[in-house]
Amino acid sequence: MAYDYRGKTALITGASSGIGLAFAQALAARGMHLVLVARSEERLRRLAAELHQRHGVRTEVVALDLSREGAATQLAQAVQERGLAIDLLINNAGFGTYGPFDEQAAEREHEEIMLNVAALVDLTHRLLPPMLARGEGAIINLASLAAFLPIPHMAVYAATKAFVLSFSQALWAEYRRRGLRVVAVCPGPVATNFFAVMGTSQEGMPGLILAPEQVVAASLHALERGRSQVVPGLLNKLMAFSTRLVPRTLGARVAGSFLPRRVQSGSSAPSGSSLSSAPEPQPR
Repeated sequence: MAYDYRGKTALITGASSGIGLAFAQALAARGMHLVLVARSEERLRRLAAELHQRHGVRTEVVALDLSREGAATQLAQAVQERGLAIDLLINNAGFGTYGPFDEQAAEREHEEIMLNVAALVDLTHRLLPPMLARGEGAIINLASLAAFLPIPHMAVYAATKAFVLSFSQALWAEYRRRGLRVVAVCPGPVATNFFAVMGTSQEGMPGLILAPEQVVAASLHALERGRSQVVPGLLNKLMAFSTRLVPRTLGARVAGSFLPRRVQSGSSAPSGSSLSSAPEPQPR
């Protein structure tokens, strides 16, 4: 089930850094035109110019905060106004909060749900029908290793990623015979500044941490083979599989015991996956 990238157009949310940036670089090298979406217009324009010069692909920039109501509709309209047909949608933008739920700001948790879930669903709703009409298309949704278990102190984040995983697999089953590929990517820790933003470190996780480029390579490999999900990294795969062997209540207690504790209550970190991030605050 080979996938031909050259000459097609990909839309990447959270494209200015981290996993989104790695997707942009990998796809431009494969000859895909790009629509780059994030809040930082200056950073996006620098990236767009660099990729156009290096690979000769068309690069469009849309600076937008996808956590705001109606943002997905605004983005879809911008795509339509520019006469673009999106062949590959990468829903990468997202962020995570950390700390006791009762100490989190309700407004921040709402933004987390809006970005991680509502914007992803809304944008998929608007860009999926044209793909079906053409009989071909692809969607990559960034879920997380956190999607497999409830996680204390990251209750909202883990729940949003569980939604992304379930939603993606349902779409895969629903549309796989109509030319649409859907992949949920479930990374564990990624070598970005997620832990630094939270005020802690990645110590104790050396075997789990992947580079953004590794996550992207695994994602595209799964896309090319028509898979519904991928967990990059062998140890992460084993951790995901192990969640099937224990009761969810026990799994939640164990997961909570492995999380870093040295963090200010109510802190948050940007992420394109489980425990991963980019330097720019989300949405990116």
